[in-house]
Parts: sequence; structure tokens; C-alpha cells
Amino acid sequence: MAESPAETLIETLAAASLTLAAAESCTAGLVADLIARVPGASRVFWGSFVTYSVDAKIKLLGVDADTIRRYGAVSRETAAAMAEGALEKSGAGAAVSVTGLAGPDGDGSGQRVGTVWIGTARRGFPVEAVVYHYTGDRSAIRNAAAADAIAELLKKLN
Repeated sequence: MAESPAETLIETLAAASLTLAAAESCTAGLVADLIARVPGASRVFWGSFVTYSVDAKIKLLGVDADTIRRYGAVSRETAAAMAEGALEKSGAGAAVSVTGLAGPDGDGSGQRVGTVWIGTARRGFPVEAVVYHYTGDRSAIRNAAAADAIAELLKKLN
């Protein structure tokens, strides 16, 4: 029986014969870290793209530059495109993406620090993205976003 959400995720992916790719911006690998802590994660975890900059989102994930110009790096559209890009580039069966403002400063877009979009994708299903508004310091925001990314992915898989 799973003891943590990450363990539940690994078990769920294995039972569905799915692999997982992550695309992380503000969490910069924290989602991957939570997953990789679980013994046996290598059975289902393809890996993570850490796409902290706009340029990395475009070059590594294939996010359209116009999407970012039009909607911003922290948006539903960009989170969805990141998840789709992770699926496409990795060949995995499922993907999760995280893009947001962890602070302490904003990005000039007018969105408040703590705004984070989490995208989820699974082959054969529509891509989804949800927004969270966190409070706390940079570390608290990043850790909460990583945990919620796993929770959102579990919702997508069930």
C-alpha cells in the first residue's frame, strides 16, 4: 500500500503501463525529486525537462513563442503547451507541467507572486491546466506546487 502521493502515482502509472515525463519551470526539478525518491520509480518515470527560461520552454518543449507572447509564460495556455511538449518530446504516456511565480518578485505581467499553473496530459485525453494561488515564501510556493502537480496528475489518471 502506498504511503505518499508519489508512491500512489508510481503504482497508478505502473498498473496502467504508462510512463511519465515532467516539464518544470518554477519547481525546477522538485516534481522529479518527489517521484525519484520512490523506490522503483525508474519503471515508469521517463524524466523531467527543467525549462526555467522562456527560451528553454521554446527550444526543449516546442512551446510556440507566440503562445508565450500572447498569454505569458505563466498561463493556462503555456502550461498546456508544456505538458503537450513533454509528451511529444519524451514519448511518455502521461505528462505534468508546472509554470508559475514563486517570488519574491513578479515578472511584470501583473500576476501576483504565488500564481502557478499545473498542466496534465495523457495520450488520448484532452490536456488540462489548473491554476493555484499560493501564499508563503519562495520555498513554500515551490514545494506546494510540486506536491499539487502530483495530486493533479493522479486526478488525471483516475
